[in-house]
Amino acid sequence: MFKLFKSKFYIAVALLLFIFSFGIIGYRLLGNYSWVEAAYMTVITITTVGFSEVRPTDDITKIFTIVLITSSVFIVAYAISVVTEYVLSRSTLQNIKFRKMKKQVDSLNNHIIICGYGRNGMQAAKKLNAYRKSFVVIEQDEELVNKHNDEVLFVIGNANEDETLEAAGIQRAECLITTLPNDADNLFVVLSSRQLNKEIVIISRASQETSQRKLKLAGANKTIMPDKIGGDHMASLVVLPDLIEFMDQLSIDDETTINLEEVAVDNLPDGYLYKTLVDLDLRRQTGCTAIGYKQPDGKYIINPDASVQLLPNSKLMVLGQPEQIKKLNTLFQIAESTFNG
Repeated sequence: MFKLFKSKFYIAVALLLFIFSFGIIGYRLLGNYSWVEAAYMTVITITTVGFSEVRPTDDITKIFTIVLITSSVFIVAYAISVVTEYVLSRSTLQNIKFRKMKKQVDSLNNHIIICGYGRNGMQAAKKLNAYRKSFVVIEQDEELVNKHNDEVLFVIGNANEDETLEAAGIQRAECLITTLPNDADNLFVVLSSRQLNKEIVIISRASQETSQRKLKLAGANKTIMPDKIGGDHMASLVVLPDLIEFMDQLSIDDETTINLEEVAVDNLPDGYLYKTLVDLDLRRQTGCTAIGYKQPDGKYIINPDASVQLLPNSKLMVLGQPEQIKKLNTLFQIAESTFNG
């Protein structure tokens, strides 16, 4: 649609340039005006401002002026209609798009809210989208929203305001990720979110180490320092390059690489509850390997022994290739959450 408006706009500009050129050249040749005088006569004629003429005109110049006025009325009217149609149609399309987006946001449940669509917010959205998670982004930069609203659901507004959080469905959300660059802003978001939803999981970005404790006291479940993680990772590539590169391979989102998956024991068939890893027999049945076990009290066991008992509210960390993970999900009737390439 906008391509059509663009072509109409170019036509309107071309016609305006033509009528101005036609008027200037006509007055120059027929009335023997100077170039400046011809341009002046053309402008006052086309715009119909009624200023006095440079000098009395003869009959030929008067006839030319009549033709110029008649032609310019239609051309200027066409140009104004094109501009008006473009502005009104763009506004209407934007309103329709945002109404549709609001309806989609209102239908979300157990979704994730991302506050801020900067570098960290974009990466979080990309990862959640890869794992087919429902999410909405709160962003107050309308230019940024207009640039990406075909890819992501947005709520335009300040994430510090309760009304904006409510518009994003904070009461129905499962998790909130705040990636704002300022720790004070993240602190306000955490406070507001925790007040509006006592059960929601809140993950907050922190720029300063001193902010981490404050954010957790305000209600954040987890705090992340991107700069610290990035610095540690780069240093580790110097100290243990091969090991770190191998670890990076585990998290690359690609169908041909290895995948990590977490499996909630509660999601396994009832017959496996209180059984052991031997009974689960992951390796033989699926090819996957259990590399970690999260106990109900939150403690982790790395490389768990085969005799570890599968308790309620615990989780298994599983390593396997995409087809093995898929086989695991199918065999134990687990909702698939791995990356969809």
